[in-house]
Amino acid sequence: MTVDTPINPARRDFLKTSAVAGTGLVLGFYFDASSGAGRGVAKPGAPEAAGEFRPNAFIRIAPDGRVTLTSKQPEIGQGIKTSLPMVIAEELEVAWQDVNIVQGDLDPIYGSQSAGGSRSTPTNYEEFHKLGATARTMLVQAAALTWKLPTDALVARDSAVHHLPSGKRLSYAKLAPLAAKLPVPPADQVKLKDPQEFRLLGTRIGGVDNRAIVTGQPLFGIDVQLPGLLYASYVKSLAFAGQVASVNLADIKKLPGVRDAFVIEGTANLKGLLPGVAIIADSTWAAIDAGKQLQVVWNEGQVAQQSWKGFAAQAESLYRQPAGEVLRNDGDVEAALAGAAKTVEAKYVYPFISHASIEPQNATAWFKDDGIEIWAPTQNPEAGQRIITEVLGIPKDKITLHITRSGGGFGRRLIPDYIIEAAAIAQRVNGPVKLTWTREDDLRHDQYRAGGFHFLRGGLDDSGKLSAWHNHFVTFSHPVFKDGKPVVELGAGANLSGDEFPGRWVPNCRIEHTALACGIPMGPWRAPRSNVLAWVFHSFIDELAHAAAKDPLAFRLELLGDKGFLPGTGEQGIPYDVNRMKHVLLHVAEKAEWGRKQFPRGQGQGIAFHFSHRGYIAQVAEVTVSKDGKLKVDRVLVSTDIGAQIVNLSGAENQVQGSVVDGLGALMFQELDIDKGRIVQSNFGDYPMIRIADAPPKIDVHFLKTDFPVTGLGEPALPPLAPAVCNAIFAATGIRVRELPLRKTDLSWS
Repeated sequence: MTVDTPINPARRDFLKTSAVAGTGLVLGFYFDASSGAGRGVAKPGAPEAAGEFRPNAFIRIAPDGRVTLTSKQPEIGQGIKTSLPMVIAEELEVAWQDVNIVQGDLDPIYGSQSAGGSRSTPTNYEEFHKLGATARTMLVQAAALTWKLPTDALVARDSAVHHLPSGKRLSYAKLAPLAAKLPVPPADQVKLKDPQEFRLLGTRIGGVDNRAIVTGQPLFGIDVQLPGLLYASYVKSLAFAGQVASVNLADIKKLPGVRDAFVIEGTANLKGLLPGVAIIADSTWAAIDAGKQLQVVWNEGQVAQQSWKGFAAQAESLYRQPAGEVLRNDGDVEAALAGAAKTVEAKYVYPFISHASIEPQNATAWFKDDGIEIWAPTQNPEAGQRIITEVLGIPKDKITLHITRSGGGFGRRLIPDYIIEAAAIAQRVNGPVKLTWTREDDLRHDQYRAGGFHFLRGGLDDSGKLSAWHNHFVTFSHPVFKDGKPVVELGAGANLSGDEFPGRWVPNCRIEHTALACGIPMGPWRAPRSNVLAWVFHSFIDELAHAAAKDPLAFRLELLGDKGFLPGTGEQGIPYDVNRMKHVLLHVAEKAEWGRKQFPRGQGQGIAFHFSHRGYIAQVAEVTVSKDGKLKVDRVLVSTDIGAQIVNLSGAENQVQGSVVDGLGALMFQELDIDKGRIVQSNFGDYPMIRIADAPPKIDVHFLKTDFPVTGLGEPALPPLAPAVCNAIFAATGIRVRELPLRKTDLSWS
């Protein structure tokens, strides 16, 4: 892993990017005395102990020197519980060994607490610097008052304030009581550190929960224990949103350990409280075992007629017909294709897949005193609170939501269906109750990454340059009603923007989609949209490069051209900087010795890039394919540009390597079949995940520090993996992969 030399963007381009990416938080966290107006809460409530210093809702310094920092974002494995407090600690000038990190519960004092879209870092980074710097400034002021010296004669470092000429030192512990009495300084009196002076940021810091995880300490939602806790299972129709027609509740209530069983009517909202049968028992296993003995007759509805085979047949019949919606229509695609020197046509297909988090969905709820208390591993606690209010009518101020660590999320825990199930069950229980999904529940009632069908045509002119691009995307939608009228609403992650690469780079370009009505729930899956669109587009671009008899790297660079800075793409409305993309592309090619290495038949390199969630990522994969078709990914090289600062070098490297392995697992193995409106697969026995033997033995990660705002890294490095590997397979064997997962393609060669 390396951190490479920065590039210097034009100041105008930097300001444009800053204006978009640096929008800050919904709520500020400090008091701007110069304006006389509070942004957020400067000193929330009275100090918990005499002499405790609490300059804002995130920092507490006790009289004994203990420093407690609150992490507000949900920790789902992306390392945010460590990295964001590091930002505060850097500016606070506190020794990391003095810091204790606590997870903040859902509270409006913290601003937005949702973790998704790799937004936790970019939406908090600048504000968290201000939090730490404001507290440091107040501690220095306290020392200045104590010594009767000017503040600019003092230095804060290692949890203390120093007067270097005299060697005097006052610890934060001694300064805390006085600092607590000082007013919060105005913003113009708070100076942020020069990044050149950072001593903590950019270093390797282990996760704050690592020791507890490896020693099996209770951290996760599934670990929650309370006095008098009861346990619940919730059985739903395998065909989505099916309603209970009849059920043997009397028999179930007689089973050992079962306390109660009842039907919840629910609704047809695939992201809400679906109909089902709740079972309350003395243990998780008693509740799950009783669920297996349920005899339910379901009214399954029209979704029971849907299947993947049927969707595929519909897609074949629809793609030659007028599209449901045209997203981009530049030039004259048909004329350009008719006049092209060469044309290429291909169909790319990918299936529905599951998030398959290690920790199944769960939540603990306790309904008491007309309110409810929730413990949940959630990426979106606000959504959990909101759905409880909407469905159960409990006011927000009567809902307490504790955010536990999540055993994986990848977008799944943005949707609070398991939270509302636990809450609805708790209303019928006298005491706390924990709902735990089984692995089968988790796989068969996920919010899936949507499948899709892309019918592509490309045209090359006499010089081998891409002159025409046509993509008819057949995707999936949910029929919903708004204002009493049926409307088409694309499933999460099943949409496509006309600005997606290479849309604006081709003079004759038509991008369109047609939606199939689908009763299967869909939700964001790590790097939504990008995780499949990158595979489709960069694989087809590779086909076009070979058809043009051009080097795949040179073809991509020519296609990117010199457009510079493109505002307002479909990727969260974020601008696209062509120069940054070319920089990472050239960098990874150099590190991979692209075009300078000779490979025997059966071995090859593939290259791809993608702009995803503010990150510019390029990858080269090196593979070996045996004659009998066995694939081994030997090495993956990754060049990333995520801005001016790597917060936690260890965590950043972990996120890139994890993205590569996760992306490879989805490419090679993951597939869900749909039959009679239900998921066919039930567990890891028929839904295989990547194993250690299939992971690349080498993943070389390079961070290119640039003078742009800092962004997140949980998602951007995943999308280029699949096309890089598939393009390498073609280079090694001449076999083009156009359907996922990879195991559906025969890779044997002679």
